[in-house]
Amino acid sequence: MADPNFSWIYLIIFLAIPLSRIIPRIIAKRRQANGSYSTFEKPNQENIDVVRLEQKQSPSSPQTKDMQVLGIMHQGANTFEKIKRATKMENKELDSILQDLEKRNLIKVVQKQGMFGPKVELYSTDKGFKEYYS
Repeated sequence: MADPNFSWIYLIIFLAIPLSRIIPRIIAKRRQANGSYSTFEKPNQENIDVVRLEQKQSPSSPQTKDMQVLGIMHQGANTFEKIKRATKMENKELDSILQDLEKRNLIKVVQKQGMFGPKVELYSTDKGFKEYYS
């Protein structure tokens, strides 16, 4: 009697399961890069964090744009995209504000090597904390 060949099980375990997790991520990343979004996409954790940051802002006290950016950073936004979404500023305007804050030593820029390439994170310095809370 011939033994049945169950080698296909190894194919499922070691290839199909990991690929079923990786392929949707790759597709979502390409859609995001192309600018096409579906209205039925699930919100990712980054979008949820931005919504929480926007809710924490107090609209009753008017602030300068520098202080708005520092406030968003103190609430946990540490990338350009998160700050941009929370403050709803244009790229050029936010870039000039961040450069000004960096020149005044209120924030520091840290470049890290991420899984998909270099990653830039922005952190507030002690001087930035003091400036915001004074």
